[in-house]
Amino acid sequence: MATYRSISVSMQLRKNMDSKARLLIVEDHPIVRHGLIHLLNNVPDFVVCGEVDTARKAMVATETLKPDLAIIDISLPGTDGIELTKNLIAQWPELLILVYSMHDENLYAERALRAGAKGYVMKQEATEKLVDAIRLILDGQIYMSDKMATHLMHHEVGRRKRKDTSPVGALSDRELEVLHYFGQGHSTRQIADNLTLSVKTIESHRVSIKEKMNLRTVPELVRFAVQWVDQGTLCRG
Repeated sequence: MATYRSISVSMQLRKNMDSKARLLIVEDHPIVRHGLIHLLNNVPDFVVCGEVDTARKAMVATETLKPDLAIIDISLPGTDGIELTKNLIAQWPELLILVYSMHDENLYAERALRAGAKGYVMKQEATEKLVDAIRLILDGQIYMSDKMATHLMHHEVGRRKRKDTSPVGALSDRELEVLHYFGQGHSTRQIADNLTLSVKTIESHRVSIKEKMNLRTVPELVRFAVQWVDQGTLCRG
Protein backbone atom coordinates (compact mmCIF):
# COMPACT_ATOMS: atom_id res chain seq x y z
CA MET A 1 0.00 0.00 0.00
CA ALA A 2 2.83 2.40 0.86
CA THR A 3 4.53 1.65 -2.45
CA TYR A 4 1.31 2.31 -4.38
CA ARG A 5 0.82 5.62 -2.55
CA SER A 6 4.41 6.63 -3.29
CA ILE A 7 3.95 5.95 -7.01
CA SER A 8 0.65 7.85 -7.04
CA VAL A 9 2.22 10.91 -5.40
CA SER A 10 5.15 10.82 -7.82
CA MET A 11 2.81 10.64 -10.82
CA GLN A 12 0.72 13.52 -9.45
CA LEU A 13 3.83 15.69 -9.00
CA ARG A 14 4.89 14.94 -12.57
CA LYS A 15 1.41 15.81 -13.82
CA ASN A 16 1.49 19.11 -11.90
CA MET A 17 4.89 19.98 -13.37
CA ASP A 18 3.71 19.16 -16.89
CA SER A 19 0.71 21.46 -16.48
CA LYS A 20 2.89 24.46 -15.70
CA ALA A 21 4.06 26.88 -18.38
CA ARG A 22 7.75 26.34 -19.04
CA LEU A 23 9.78 29.57 -19.05
CA LEU A 24 13.30 30.22 -20.32
CA ILE A 25 15.12 33.29 -18.98
CA VAL A 26 17.72 34.97 -21.22
CA GLU A 27 19.45 37.63 -19.11
CA ASP A 28 23.15 38.38 -18.68
CA HIS A 29 22.92 40.04 -15.24
CA PRO A 30 23.10 37.24 -12.59
CA ILE A 31 21.26 39.23 -9.90
CA VAL A 32 18.38 40.07 -12.24
CA ARG A 33 18.29 36.52 -13.57
CA HIS A 34 18.16 34.92 -10.13
CA GLY A 35 15.52 37.42 -9.01
CA LEU A 36 13.33 36.43 -11.96
CA ILE A 37 13.79 32.74 -11.20
CA HIS A 38 12.73 33.25 -7.59
CA LEU A 39 9.73 35.36 -8.61
CA LEU A 40 8.44 33.12 -11.39
CA ASN A 41 9.00 29.79 -9.65
CA ASN A 42 6.73 31.06 -6.88
CA VAL A 43 3.87 31.56 -9.33
CA PRO A 44 1.76 28.35 -9.16
CA ASP A 45 1.32 27.93 -12.92
CA PHE A 46 4.90 28.78 -13.96
CA VAL A 47 8.18 26.89 -13.83
CA VAL A 48 11.55 28.21 -14.97
CA CYS A 49 12.97 25.37 -17.06
CA GLY A 50 16.25 27.12 -17.89
CA GLU A 51 18.41 30.23 -17.57
CA VAL A 52 21.12 31.45 -19.96
CA ASP A 53 23.17 34.62 -20.39
CA THR A 54 23.88 34.76 -24.15
CA ALA A 55 21.97 34.47 -27.39
CA ARG A 56 24.02 31.46 -28.47
CA LYS A 57 23.13 29.57 -25.28
CA ALA A 58 19.49 30.59 -25.74
CA MET A 59 19.36 28.84 -29.12
CA VAL A 60 20.77 25.65 -27.61
CA ALA A 61 18.50 25.82 -24.55
CA THR A 62 15.40 26.30 -26.70
CA GLU A 63 16.30 23.22 -28.71
CA THR A 64 16.88 21.03 -25.64
CA LEU A 65 14.40 22.40 -23.08
CA LYS A 66 11.43 23.20 -25.34
CA PRO A 67 10.12 26.19 -23.33
CA ASP A 68 6.65 27.59 -23.89
CA LEU A 69 7.86 31.16 -23.48
CA ALA A 70 11.22 32.92 -23.44
CA ILE A 71 11.84 36.10 -21.43
CA ILE A 72 14.61 37.97 -23.23
CA ASP A 73 16.65 41.04 -22.32
CA ILE A 74 17.79 43.32 -25.15
CA SER A 75 21.35 43.93 -23.91
CA LEU A 76 23.16 40.62 -24.33
CA PRO A 77 26.83 39.92 -25.14
CA GLY A 78 27.25 39.56 -28.89
CA THR A 79 23.88 39.14 -30.57
CA ASP A 80 21.30 41.36 -28.87
CA GLY A 81 17.77 40.44 -27.82
CA ILE A 82 16.08 41.82 -30.95
CA GLU A 83 18.23 39.75 -33.29
CA LEU A 84 17.87 36.74 -30.98
CA THR A 85 14.09 37.08 -31.15
CA LYS A 86 14.23 37.02 -34.95
CA ASN A 87 16.49 33.95 -34.92
CA LEU A 88 14.32 32.06 -32.42
CA ILE A 89 11.10 32.76 -34.29
CA ALA A 90 12.70 31.71 -37.57
CA GLN A 91 13.67 28.39 -36.00
CA TRP A 92 10.67 27.85 -33.70
CA PRO A 93 7.67 29.91 -34.94
CA GLU A 94 5.46 28.59 -32.14
CA LEU A 95 7.75 29.90 -29.37
CA LEU A 96 6.29 32.81 -27.40
CA ILE A 97 8.68 35.63 -26.55
CA LEU A 98 8.44 38.48 -24.04
CA VAL A 99 11.13 41.17 -24.10
CA TYR A 100 11.97 42.45 -20.61
CA SER A 101 14.43 45.32 -20.56
CA MET A 102 15.55 48.69 -19.21
CA HIS A 103 15.52 50.15 -22.72
CA ASP A 104 12.95 52.82 -23.54
CA GLU A 105 9.77 51.18 -24.80
CA ASN A 106 9.08 54.11 -27.12
CA LEU A 107 12.15 53.10 -29.11
CA TYR A 108 12.30 49.33 -28.67
CA ALA A 109 8.80 47.94 -28.09
CA GLU A 110 7.70 48.28 -31.70
CA ARG A 111 11.01 46.83 -32.90
CA ALA A 112 10.57 43.86 -30.56
CA LEU A 113 7.04 43.20 -31.83
CA ARG A 114 8.19 43.44 -35.44
CA ALA A 115 10.90 40.91 -34.65
CA GLY A 116 8.27 38.45 -33.43
CA ALA A 117 7.92 39.08 -29.70
CA LYS A 118 4.43 39.00 -28.22
CA GLY A 119 5.08 41.60 -25.54
CA TYR A 120 7.41 44.18 -24.06
CA VAL A 121 7.81 45.03 -20.37
CA MET A 122 10.24 47.57 -18.93
CA LYS A 123 12.14 46.54 -15.80
CA GLN A 124 10.92 49.65 -14.00
CA GLU A 125 7.42 48.17 -13.97
CA ALA A 126 6.08 46.34 -10.91
CA THR A 127 6.68 42.58 -10.88
CA GLU A 128 2.92 42.04 -11.13
CA LYS A 129 3.06 43.56 -14.62
CA LEU A 130 5.57 40.93 -15.71
CA VAL A 131 3.41 38.10 -14.40
CA ASP A 132 0.31 39.61 -16.04
CA ALA A 133 2.18 39.97 -19.32
CA ILE A 134 3.32 36.34 -19.30
CA ARG A 135 -0.20 35.08 -18.59
CA LEU A 136 -1.69 37.28 -21.30
CA ILE A 137 0.82 36.08 -23.89
CA LEU A 138 0.30 32.43 -22.91
CA ASP A 139 -3.40 33.08 -23.48
CA GLY A 140 -2.66 34.02 -27.08
CA GLN A 141 -2.69 37.81 -26.73
CA ILE A 142 -0.13 40.59 -27.11
CA TYR A 143 1.03 42.64 -24.14
CA MET A 144 2.22 46.24 -24.03
CA SER A 145 1.73 49.09 -21.60
CA ASP A 146 -1.27 51.39 -22.00
CA LYS A 147 1.13 54.21 -22.80
CA MET A 148 2.80 52.21 -25.56
CA ALA A 149 -0.50 51.02 -27.00
CA THR A 150 -1.67 54.62 -27.27
CA HIS A 151 1.64 55.66 -28.81
CA LEU A 152 1.47 52.93 -31.47
CA MET A 153 -2.14 53.75 -32.28
CA HIS A 154 -1.34 57.42 -32.79
CA HIS A 155 1.77 56.52 -34.76
CA GLU A 156 -0.23 54.26 -37.08
CA VAL A 157 -2.98 56.83 -37.56
CA GLY A 158 -0.58 59.64 -38.33
CA ARG A 159 2.32 57.85 -40.01
CA ARG A 160 1.35 59.08 -43.47
CA LYS A 161 0.93 62.66 -42.30
CA ARG A 162 4.26 63.20 -40.59
CA LYS A 163 7.82 61.96 -40.56
CA ASP A 164 9.32 60.17 -37.57
CA THR A 165 10.74 62.93 -35.34
CA SER A 166 13.08 60.57 -33.46
CA PRO A 167 16.72 61.11 -34.45
CA VAL A 168 17.20 57.34 -34.64
CA GLY A 169 13.76 56.30 -35.82
CA ALA A 170 14.97 55.67 -39.36
CA LEU A 171 17.74 53.28 -38.29
CA SER A 172 17.38 49.54 -38.76
CA ASP A 173 17.66 47.24 -35.74
CA ARG A 174 21.24 46.34 -36.66
CA GLU A 175 22.20 50.00 -37.25
CA LEU A 176 20.79 50.90 -33.86
CA GLU A 177 22.86 48.12 -32.31
CA VAL A 178 26.01 49.42 -34.04
CA LEU A 179 25.24 52.96 -32.84
CA HIS A 180 24.91 51.57 -29.33
CA TYR A 181 28.40 50.06 -29.51
CA PHE A 182 29.89 53.29 -30.87
CA GLY A 183 28.31 55.11 -27.95
CA GLN A 184 30.02 52.72 -25.55
CA GLY A 185 33.40 53.58 -27.04
CA HIS A 186 33.99 50.44 -29.13
CA SER A 187 36.09 50.62 -32.28
CA THR A 188 34.90 49.34 -35.65
CA ARG A 189 37.02 46.20 -35.21
CA GLN A 190 35.64 45.56 -31.71
CA ILE A 191 32.06 45.98 -32.93
CA ALA A 192 32.72 43.57 -35.79
CA ASP A 193 34.11 41.00 -33.34
CA ASN A 194 31.21 41.44 -30.90
CA LEU A 195 28.60 40.99 -33.62
CA THR A 196 30.55 38.32 -35.54
CA LEU A 197 30.51 40.49 -38.66
CA SER A 198 33.22 41.76 -40.98
CA VAL A 199 34.82 45.17 -40.51
CA LYS A 200 33.56 46.06 -44.00
CA THR A 201 29.97 45.34 -42.93
CA ILE A 202 30.30 47.57 -39.86
CA GLU A 203 31.78 50.31 -42.00
CA SER A 204 28.78 50.04 -44.34
CA HIS A 205 26.43 50.35 -41.37
CA ARG A 206 28.41 53.36 -40.18
CA VAL A 207 28.01 55.10 -43.54
CA SER A 208 24.29 54.35 -43.56
CA ILE A 209 23.86 55.69 -40.02
CA LYS A 210 25.64 58.92 -40.94
CA GLU A 211 23.44 59.41 -44.00
CA LYS A 212 20.17 58.67 -42.20
CA MET A 213 21.03 60.94 -39.28
CA ASN A 214 22.57 63.69 -41.41
CA LEU A 215 25.95 63.42 -39.69
CA ARG A 216 28.93 64.45 -41.79
CA THR A 217 31.91 62.79 -40.11
CA VAL A 218 32.72 59.72 -38.03
CA PRO A 219 33.76 61.84 -34.99
CA GLU A 220 30.41 63.61 -35.22
CA LEU A 221 28.63 60.26 -35.25
CA VAL A 222 30.62 58.95 -32.29
CA ARG A 223 30.04 62.17 -30.35
CA PHE A 224 26.28 61.87 -30.89
CA ALA A 225 26.30 58.18 -29.91
CA VAL A 226 28.26 58.82 -26.69
CA GLN A 227 25.98 61.69 -25.67
CA TRP A 228 22.92 59.58 -26.39
CA VAL A 229 24.16 56.68 -24.28
CA ASP A 230 25.23 59.03 -21.47
CA GLN A 231 21.71 60.49 -21.38
CA GLY A 232 20.44 57.03 -20.54
CA THR A 233 18.55 56.36 -23.78
CA LEU A 234 20.45 53.14 -24.16
CA CYS A 235 21.18 52.44 -20.52
CA ARG A 236 22.29 48.88 -20.05
CA GLY A 237 19.84 46.50 -18.52
